[in-house]
Amino acid sequence: MPAGQVRRSSVRTNPETTSQGLYDPAFEHDACGVGFVADLTGRRSHDIVEKALTVLRNLDHRGASGADPDDGDGAGILTQIPHELYTEVCDFTLPQAGAYATGIGFLPADAAERAAAVERINAIVAEEGLTLLGWRELPFEPQYSGPAARQAMPYFGQLFITGTPGTATEGLTGIELERHAYCVRKRAEHESDVYFPSLSPRTIAYKGMLTTPQLEPFFPDLSDRRYASGLALVHSRFSTNTFPSWPLAHPFRYVAHNGEINTVKGNRNMMRAREAKLASDLIPGELDRIFPIVDPDDSDTASFDDALELLHLGGRSLPHAVLMMIPEPWENHTEMDPAVRAFYEYHSTLMEPWDGPASVSFTDGTVVGAVLDRNGLRPGRYWVTEDGLVVLASEAGVLDIDPAAVVRKGRLQPGRIFVVDTAQGRIVEDEEIKAELAAQHPYQEWIDTGVLRLADLPDAQPAPVTELQRAQQVFGYTEEELRVILTPMARTGAEPIGSMGTDTPVAALSERSRQLFDYFSQNFAQVTNPPLDAIREEMVTSLATLLGAEHNILDAAPGSTQRLVLPTPVVDQAELAAIVAAGQDNPALKPFTVDGTYPVEGGGDALSARLEQINTEVSAAIADGAHILVLSDRGADADRAPIPSLLLTGSVHHHLVREKTRTEVGLLIEAADVRECHHVALLIGYGASAVSPYLALATVRDLVERGSLGGVDADQAVRNTVKAFGKGVLKIMSKIGVSTVSSYTGAQIFEALGLGAEVIDRCFTGTTSRLGGVGFDVLAEEVAIRHRSAHTPNPSAHRRLEVGGEYQWRREGEPHLFSPETVFKLQHSTRTRRYEIFKEYTSQIDDQSQKLMTLRGLLRFKDGVREPVPVDEVEPVSEIVKRFSTGAMSYGSISAEAHQTLAIAMNRLGGKSNTGEGGEDPDRFTPDANGDLRRSSIKQVASGRFGVTSHYLTNADDIQIKMAQGAKPGEGGQLPGHKVYPWVAQTGLGALGHLDLDVVGVGEV
Repeated sequence: MPAGQVRRSSVRTNPETTSQGLYDPAFEHDACGVGFVADLTGRRSHDIVEKALTVLRNLDHRGASGADPDDGDGAGILTQIPHELYTEVCDFTLPQAGAYATGIGFLPADAAERAAAVERINAIVAEEGLTLLGWRELPFEPQYSGPAARQAMPYFGQLFITGTPGTATEGLTGIELERHAYCVRKRAEHESDVYFPSLSPRTIAYKGMLTTPQLEPFFPDLSDRRYASGLALVHSRFSTNTFPSWPLAHPFRYVAHNGEINTVKGNRNMMRAREAKLASDLIPGELDRIFPIVDPDDSDTASFDDALELLHLGGRSLPHAVLMMIPEPWENHTEMDPAVRAFYEYHSTLMEPWDGPASVSFTDGTVVGAVLDRNGLRPGRYWVTEDGLVVLASEAGVLDIDPAAVVRKGRLQPGRIFVVDTAQGRIVEDEEIKAELAAQHPYQEWIDTGVLRLADLPDAQPAPVTELQRAQQVFGYTEEELRVILTPMARTGAEPIGSMGTDTPVAALSERSRQLFDYFSQNFAQVTNPPLDAIREEMVTSLATLLGAEHNILDAAPGSTQRLVLPTPVVDQAELAAIVAAGQDNPALKPFTVDGTYPVEGGGDALSARLEQINTEVSAAIADGAHILVLSDRGADADRAPIPSLLLTGSVHHHLVREKTRTEVGLLIEAADVRECHHVALLIGYGASAVSPYLALATVRDLVERGSLGGVDADQAVRNTVKAFGKGVLKIMSKIGVSTVSSYTGAQIFEALGLGAEVIDRCFTGTTSRLGGVGFDVLAEEVAIRHRSAHTPNPSAHRRLEVGGEYQWRREGEPHLFSPETVFKLQHSTRTRRYEIFKEYTSQIDDQSQKLMTLRGLLRFKDGVREPVPVDEVEPVSEIVKRFSTGAMSYGSISAEAHQTLAIAMNRLGGKSNTGEGGEDPDRFTPDANGDLRRSSIKQVASGRFGVTSHYLTNADDIQIKMAQGAKPGEGGQLPGHKVYPWVAQTGLGALGHLDLDVVGVGEV
């Protein structure tokens, strides 16, 4: 399958630009290797390039290949412009170094399409006031690539451009010329079938869909002794759940990245919205011709690079721009220099962090450096030698360096930036960089005169909640939720603890009226994307959020601080009233309240039409100067039903993103349907700046009056509930590795189950909904069911809420797969060891599933589709089970009995069990009296550096342990009960002070 296409280009990414069945090309994750080599004084040589290529080859294990090992996920190198080489190989005259821009274009392979693309690019060069020096046919050797790479391979043409005599571009060099080349490149990619890895007077990238050993022979330029550079940045790509492609290889124009940007959907949306306010005296011409700045079809790293490039070319140094996008955790750092803290706080009013586990290396051709995410969830080591060589990489041992020549070594640290300035000939220390940046403007003064704090607002009288019980019925409250959810939150200030998972029907299959929140679940952090420990890592997290308008991110000015800072995204009724009241006198906080209700009798059509009407209303309000939108469902009555707050929030948020006015306002959601932490997290994830769950808080006050909370008074109960919501949101964010509410806002790190395209496309754009599902008609009917229940005349003076039954089985509640009857049969069968009763249990579970409680209940085997295969032609069960293996469940995550039973079962079958990172007791290596062996075949050993390795361990007397270069026998890591064979140099991790084991073996289990 061709793997080199996207969107309007045959050379950009992969052909799977739209989902096919359950596959979606948006599922992209990287776990890569990054490194750079630089001469401290900037001396250019081919030796630097050679060393960088050696580093790249030694990062081969960090990359990946396809079914054919010659097809790599990607490899590349970014260097300074090799002027001496290009001067001699080009058949046209080049001006002095730095006075021309060049870059390799990935052009269409088809000759006619390529000619048309080149013609359009040449025209763009002229339209941008530059002069075309010429095109060079870049030499390459296709035999050094895999078959899939050759099938998707573009044509490589190298473009050279310079300023035009007699115009404003005459004599431009360096970054000034790069700003013009930037406009050429952006337009060329938007208007023609081409991708440029780089187009710059300072740096050039050679990269492709290659393995790390293939890069140098594939591009002969890299082996030419005339190719000289003072620095080089390299990257080995490992992409999962996606097809590799030529353009998605790193480095990009400024960065190479190992990790994930978890909040990238929100970051992209906000960058799109910010385009309406972008203005620059440095980037030439009208900026709308180069929009979109961030391409939504690119990878997370490419999007990060696009945003970084804009900030840098817009006037900020590269370290400045990097620290804007990946700030250190300043919010709770009480010992931070106040000036540096003010620097970060000011920039938080301009841009949210690009959050997620990340190691980002960067260069502009003079400065080269690296930074980690605020949690330090990616590795990085560096060395400096006495002759001025600086090496940094994802791990140790990437380059053979005489330890006696090393004058400095260390590791990247979270929150600290590592920078080599080859112009100054030195490493610029973290403290110096930040102090210099903090001194550029009076950031503290701008904050003091502009930023407002919630605690400083005058008190205001909140609106009361009338007919509490009717309101609870309208919004579907149950007695169970009051007892199981709200009461513990109000009493303890913490979210109640429950088990994972649910055995009730998914919302789309339920016969009951379900909240829209129930259709969503948050994505989870996978192996390469670790979650946070939100309790022990509290310092790196922040619940603070902002209300008000953003300003031009390219302009450093005090106006952007005219915003209101909330310490938590959940506010009570009094705080909401204070915010609205403050906006009456402060134009920066001017509010507009949206009536989030619709005529209930109109059904789905009325709901859909009202959403469109609201979008028109908020656009008009923004044009009239509103900077806070209060989306409220308080207007619900006998004729008008509340729009689900999540539907309303998503609709308004994406409408404003599409029309690029999202940065003009903050969204404050006044919602009665919110009573769980999951609800708050969803609203924030789809654009809410803050949430006021007014009915939940009114319910808490009522619980106090009814004596359900013991000695807790009403005000304390409300404070506890708000605190519990905040802690719950923090826990939910931490599961996906996101640290701050500001970056979580709009990040939509959720997946929908059972929502149709008409709802997703309008209100939750970009959200995965694999199976499709219900539309506005069904959602409106679910609202109407609750509305009718509340407003049907009831002769009883006392209205009772439904019992519930979502969390605990109730006869009149939602059905559960594990009902008292099924649980009894399971327990009875295991206690009596009666298989026929166990089959009754499984049959009952299957029967309930068939009643549309689970997705598998929707599946049926087709009859008569094809003839059965004779049993004697089928591989016997005894052979199939030999390929079984258990998951890597560490001892401690399950009991010793369960852990050992799995090992015994796999050994009996001839399969393989996995120890997990916890290892196993040496006692398990000896067979039991009955012959059972409790020894696991797969040994998984945790690495002190990063990740784990696991391989099949076979004969205990025939083991190799591949250890770090320089390590000595007996330094640790010996498996219990095994003799250690001679150390074999592998990854060169000896300098780390710990060992990375890779256990392999031969023989029979």
